[in-house]
Amino acid sequence: MNDLANDTVNRPQNPLGIDFNTPALQRKRRLRALKDRLARWYVSIGGLAVLGAITLIFFYLAHVVLPMFQGAEIEARKAQQPAWLGQAGAPLLLAIEEQNQVAMRLDDAGVVQFFELRTGEPLQRLQLPLPEGVSVASVAQDQPGSRRAVLGLSNGQVLIVQHNYKVSYPDNVRVITPQIDYPYGETPIELDPQGRPLEHVALNLNSGTLMLAGATGSELHLISIGREENLFTGEVSLSEERIGLPQIGEPITQLILDPRQMWLYVFNGDSTADVFDLRKRSLNGRYDLLKDASNRVTSAKALLGGISIMIGDAKGGIQQWFMVRDGDGKSTFQPIRSFQLGTSAITQILPEERRKGFMALDESGRLGIFHSTAHRTLLKEQVAEGRGIAALSPRASRVLVESDGKLQRFVVDNPHPEVSWSALWGKVWYESYPEPDYVWQSTSANTDFEAKLSLSPLAFGTLKAAFYAMLLAAPLAVAAAIYTAYFMAPRMRTKVKPVIELMEALPTVILGFFAGLFLAPFLENHLPGIFSLLLLTPVGILAAGYLWTKMPESVRHRVPDGWEAALLIPVVIAVGWFSLSISGHLENWFFDGNMRLWLSNDLGIPFDQRNALVVGLAMGFAVIPNIYSIAEDAVFSVPKSLTFGSLALGATPWQTLTRVVILTASPGIFSALMIGMGRAVGETMIVLMATGNTPIMDINIFEGMRTLAANVAVEMPESEVGGTHYRVLFLAALVLLLFTFVMNTLAELIRQRLRTKYSSL
Repeated sequence: MNDLANDTVNRPQNPLGIDFNTPALQRKRRLRALKDRLARWYVSIGGLAVLGAITLIFFYLAHVVLPMFQGAEIEARKAQQPAWLGQAGAPLLLAIEEQNQVAMRLDDAGVVQFFELRTGEPLQRLQLPLPEGVSVASVAQDQPGSRRAVLGLSNGQVLIVQHNYKVSYPDNVRVITPQIDYPYGETPIELDPQGRPLEHVALNLNSGTLMLAGATGSELHLISIGREENLFTGEVSLSEERIGLPQIGEPITQLILDPRQMWLYVFNGDSTADVFDLRKRSLNGRYDLLKDASNRVTSAKALLGGISIMIGDAKGGIQQWFMVRDGDGKSTFQPIRSFQLGTSAITQILPEERRKGFMALDESGRLGIFHSTAHRTLLKEQVAEGRGIAALSPRASRVLVESDGKLQRFVVDNPHPEVSWSALWGKVWYESYPEPDYVWQSTSANTDFEAKLSLSPLAFGTLKAAFYAMLLAAPLAVAAAIYTAYFMAPRMRTKVKPVIELMEALPTVILGFFAGLFLAPFLENHLPGIFSLLLLTPVGILAAGYLWTKMPESVRHRVPDGWEAALLIPVVIAVGWFSLSISGHLENWFFDGNMRLWLSNDLGIPFDQRNALVVGLAMGFAVIPNIYSIAEDAVFSVPKSLTFGSLALGATPWQTLTRVVILTASPGIFSALMIGMGRAVGETMIVLMATGNTPIMDINIFEGMRTLAANVAVEMPESEVGGTHYRVLFLAALVLLLFTFVMNTLAELIRQRLRTKYSSL
């Protein structure tokens, strides 16, 4: 009996008489379990796929960016000792043509030897038309890439030569034919009337005017030659002018002419440079180049563009100098940055023809590769056993060194010297700038351009745009979310919430188009009205609320609870109409009829039509739906039992809101703000179309900016795939990704902490 009773008690009760063990129900349970497992696996695989995709994006960006920070590499080829080299004179100049196939050598006897770069085989030997018994005493080249050189002769004359390379394709085979041209004739030009050897020379051709400088001992010679060609007869006529300058008291060691023909740099003594103003034909100043009295200048060369002068000394140091305009408008010769190759004297500095990089060779045969703007030392390598002379190819991919009767070739791999941590994020003293600054200017029409790749103004612009957008969007969205979820009537909430969320579907390109073409000029023409609107709107709302509390109860009870917000619509419209209607009067009364000029002239605040105020309004409008939707859900999800319990204990609705509801919903509200911040940081089209895209670092709300995302969108189509500019843009994208990742990680940590803290409510 007891067993029967226990069996009766333990048997499942089935009052409906349904048999749950039928095959059909078992199949349904198995099918439901299978669907649950499939859904669980689908969600898990989808989440892992998203994480994997983000990880792959990160590694791909890193893969594109990392090569920029690698140093240069140099690889030696087999040394050559051609037979003709033993019969030639002392080398004065080496050069390599564009295709890295033909090289040129000039010796002190005026013999030019063209030869194959790879094998050293002779191609053509030319004797320059020097007067009988005259030798080459000095040689100097014009700007990198010009292939133009001046030879200072032992009789006080100079000869202008240019080595050119004619490319032809007979039978579809490229043939390079070297030749020597004489742009100013084969007759040497007299520079020193007394016929003394020219120990140092310099030249520059600018806008048809050739300027020649020479030195004999401590005496300086300078002439300007104009060249005119008759369009009908082709006859060339030259006009010569001798320029008188103050003479130097010490022996001259080096001459450099500015390519704009504004400055003449005369190095004299051991460590002194005299800079002459060629426009005023006077001495600008005498500058002491080396602080160490035991040191001396051994080499000097102008970089591409001729603005920067690289000065090598006897202790292996290299300094960069250029003219800087001070606060009084006077230009002075100032040191900018320095490099160190070794401990031996610098004998030759080789500037690149397409970048602000250079190579240096010292007395011990050590070669260094540097970049001036990035202040970067990329490589130091022993390339010769002793003193030698070197040549750098136009693409900076080949180096030819002649030393100890041998020719040594080197292949150089140096694709991204312009990038360094200081160039990307620090202040850099760029050429012709009065002081170091943060600048982004990646391209220019000028081939002598110095790339300015600072990401600091772009990162600053990104944060500036996000700050002003959040300044507008955050209080409006959060306040609207709290009111909608806590105070608004349910029927009104079902109408308001979908309308605000529908704003998120509006394409940002439309908002940017509207902001750029309509909002920006409207704000410029109605500045007093806009600021009046921002000030009077909260005042009008508070005044309307106060007046509503003073209305008779019979009137107030006619409006259902939670529908009071609808009464503010006409108030906001009236305040807006009033603010904009008095804009012109305010401008006439307080700002002399033009608030923009008043800001610029009286307050010194620059005003740009497409500025941060426009971006803040347009992007804030785009960010509001994101913040509102998530924050409203968080507030609405607070259990009603907490609200009713607080009210039942005697708390007012406002006390309940501030001490219970908002604290409980704070993790969700914080997440909403972080998501809105992320949206503002990554926004592209609004910032692209509503600002002037000027990469400046100025918190001024009336100035524009350029963001990282907008910069990538603007410049990626024009960048060379695999080039430095291209990879820096990928670095900007990586910075955005890392910023978003760090911000979201911190937001999640704070959200979890808030959830833990207020979960006990």
